[in-house]
Amino acid sequence: MSVSRRIARLLLPLLLLAGTPAVAAAQDKVVYHIDDAALQGTKALRNIRNHLDVAPDTEIRVVTHADGIDLLLDGAKDEKNAIVYAPLIADLNARGVHFEVCEITIERRNLDKDAFIMEAEFTRSGVLRITRLQSGDGYAYIKP
Repeated sequence: MSVSRRIARLLLPLLLLAGTPAVAAAQDKVVYHIDDAALQGTKALRNIRNHLDVAPDTEIRVVTHADGIDLLLDGAKDEKNAIVYAPLIADLNARGVHFEVCEITIERRNLDKDAFIMEAEFTRSGVLRITRLQSGDGYAYIKP
C-alpha cells in the first residue's frame, strides 16, 4: 500500500469526526408563508407554537403578503373561532419569532403601517423575502 493511501486511511476518520459537531450544531431556520390570514392564521400560530415547544432554538420568520397581512393588523382575530391574534403573536415574538409584512400589499390596499401591531416588521416584497430566505439564507419553507 502506498504512503499516500495509508495517510488517507488514517486521516479519513478524523476528517469525518471533525465535521460532525458543525452539522449537529447547525440551527434550524424556517420561514412560514402566510397569504390568507382567514384560512391560515390560527393554524399557523398553533404550528409555530408547537414547533418551538419541541425545537426552541429554531429561528422562525413569518412572512405575510396579500390577504395574509390581515394577521398582523391591530385588532385582527379569527372570526370563526373568536381568537384574537395579537396576544398569540406577542407570545411568539417574545420567543424570538419575527413577523414580516409586505409593503407592496400595504400600498395596494392603501393601508398605513400604523394599522399593524407593534410586533410587525416590514419588508418591501413578501415574495422576494421568502425567496431570499430560502435560496440565500437556507431557510426551510412551510405554508400552513
